[in-house]
Amino acid sequence: MPLKKIFLILLCTSLSWSCAQEQTGTDRETEKKISRLISQMTLEEKIGQMNQISSSNMGMDQGLAEAIEKGQIGSILNEVDPARVNTYQKIAVERSRLGIPLIVGRDVIHGFKTIFPVPLGMAATFNPTVVEQGARIAAREATATGVRWTFSPMLDIARDPRWGRIAEGFGEDTYLTAVMGEAMVKGYQGTDPADPASMAACIKHFAGYSAAEGGRDYNSTFIPERLLRNVYLPPFQKAVEAGALTLMTSFNDNDGVPSTGNTFLLRNVLRDEWDFSGFVVSDWSSVTEMIAHGFAKDPGHAADLAVNAGVDMDMMSFAYITHLPELIKEGKISEKLIDEAIRNILRVKFRLGLFENPYVDENLHKDVFYAPDHLELAKQTATESVVMLKNDGTLPLDETRIKTLLVTGPMADAAHDQLGTWVFDGEEHATITPLQAIRDAYGHSIRIVYEPALSHSRDNSPAGIRKAVLAARRADAVLVFAGEESILSGEAHCLANLDLQEGQSRLIEALKAVGKPVITVIMAGRPLTIEKETTWSNAVLYSFHPGTMGGPALADLIFGLEVPSGKLPVTFPRSSGQIPLYYNHNRTGRPFLGNETLLKDIPPKAGQTSLGNTSFYLDLGADPLFPFGYGLSYSAFAYTNITLDKVSYGKDEVIGLTFDLTNTGKYTATEVAQLYICDKTGSVTRPVKELKYFERITLNPGESRTVNWTLPVSELAFRDLNMDLTVEPGQFELWVAGDSVSGDPVLFEVH
Repeated sequence: MPLKKIFLILLCTSLSWSCAQEQTGTDRETEKKISRLISQMTLEEKIGQMNQISSSNMGMDQGLAEAIEKGQIGSILNEVDPARVNTYQKIAVERSRLGIPLIVGRDVIHGFKTIFPVPLGMAATFNPTVVEQGARIAAREATATGVRWTFSPMLDIARDPRWGRIAEGFGEDTYLTAVMGEAMVKGYQGTDPADPASMAACIKHFAGYSAAEGGRDYNSTFIPERLLRNVYLPPFQKAVEAGALTLMTSFNDNDGVPSTGNTFLLRNVLRDEWDFSGFVVSDWSSVTEMIAHGFAKDPGHAADLAVNAGVDMDMMSFAYITHLPELIKEGKISEKLIDEAIRNILRVKFRLGLFENPYVDENLHKDVFYAPDHLELAKQTATESVVMLKNDGTLPLDETRIKTLLVTGPMADAAHDQLGTWVFDGEEHATITPLQAIRDAYGHSIRIVYEPALSHSRDNSPAGIRKAVLAARRADAVLVFAGEESILSGEAHCLANLDLQEGQSRLIEALKAVGKPVITVIMAGRPLTIEKETTWSNAVLYSFHPGTMGGPALADLIFGLEVPSGKLPVTFPRSSGQIPLYYNHNRTGRPFLGNETLLKDIPPKAGQTSLGNTSFYLDLGADPLFPFGYGLSYSAFAYTNITLDKVSYGKDEVIGLTFDLTNTGKYTATEVAQLYICDKTGSVTRPVKELKYFERITLNPGESRTVNWTLPVSELAFRDLNMDLTVEPGQFELWVAGDSVSGDPVLFEVH
């Protein structure tokens, strides 16, 4: 038996614990093990645990192996070969002095091999159950390679679709993001993080990253504390309460303080207020990027700031491993502070069961990747994520009435781009595109004509468009698959103009001129400004990059085997000039009324009047193209008899709500019923509406159901004028509807 294994067994015995006890043991027992290890570690070994490197950045494997053996590395990322993972792990466990295992990380954002819709698409399902199940599948597939840590979920509230990373989060709403983030944490970590098929979640980016000025990635944010606590922090707190094991800092500075050096966030809020017991990792090289911010003068100063702020592990800046020994020697950082960071890191490694089970079965992935139940859930999630924005009755298509169908557009057969952003391990060969799915399902009964028209989303070739138009003249209906390539959204992929690329817009306009029904399907990682294209189309389906099984999901929706049920997790602007535009904005003293004089209505030589004296744009008004929560169905739903059990509630009481939901259409369908509230008067200005609950409800044609919901009055709390979290007495409005702009308010009071 290797000497290091003998050492670990003796260590376990001396502490009177066994492997079984560790899996079910108390926190006190774990802390004893950690204390024993820390007492035996040299300063260099402690700092090594705080050092994370990418295996792809080390150059020669020999250098990586030597660093692991010397205890200079606590974590590696971007290694997904199970044999290599085991090799590195064996060096750490059997050849390093103390045998502390590595934790292997990877960006597993919306699936590993089986790719699910981008997180913005997951949010469009309004179904936390499938989101949790999808994260569980991602964990099963990733851990089969030895990856036990994912840098997900992203909990940034994104109110600016110009920001490329909006695709990676759950949209603009705090409540929806909190619910979906909690689901992903539970899915990744399972009921027992020590299960070899579980991996640690890493909630990111802490905090405010999505509010980057101008929608430009990595830029500064200016979020006051009240807004930070009311809007941006609650999803992180919910994820911490759900047991998230790790947290990542963000690249931005907020009000001049970079997140990686922000003591208020990392110590006062995260540790002191929320009692977070996992560890904090920097984002890639964000420690030394504080130099570029002008916050640190050199790498040593950056390491000093980050450690004192509360960053336990340094990802790829090498500032800790290089400068901490000297900083400790100089007395700028206490070794006690280092011990706290090591304790946090080791605690997670123990919770993941890495000390007992550091290795991975190198053949396990053969039975796990693309398992049938994985593909089936990916298809279900993709189906539920699609939002129907328009339909004049053209959809669903009736295959018995169509002899020739034109399939066109750059996204019709784009296996790579369909997967979306942040996909490192998904594979084109496993992706089923809409063209393939439609051919497989309907090629026997319908003549499927495929003219791509454009080779990719940025193609502007008129020749291809002419070919598609000629084909459309001989078709009974036209399916246009438009959108954006996966590379156009995600980190560092911000856009100033959200219009559909010119070639695609011209394609849709030209096809509409033919006079045949045009169904436009858009696959993208963000909201695009598609007002013109919507006007030119008979029906519009919006599919945030849907992943591996997006093709079959869309085919089933188009031909009516499934009924659209997705809802928008983010507001769709008419123009980039309206941004930021989000449903839960604060109330203003002069709100837009809808009857204001617009640019086209102003007569020549008009007097210098204010033209309405409200908050709007002369050229676009104030309304979005599509509001948050919006989504059509092949059926229709009626909300009636909305009743509260009381008219006045105490702060510790629970609101009882009852309403009748009726399917008034001809299809069995699912409605996402949504509950919104408005605090009419507060010590500070409150939003016009806030989502507080939702539920997916499936009804048969003509079926009516009485729905009973409860909402604790405590859920109405916010940070008041004194920054206290409180529910203020007063009058409230409540809506139950299918989106954020529908329904009539019901009044109640809190005393």
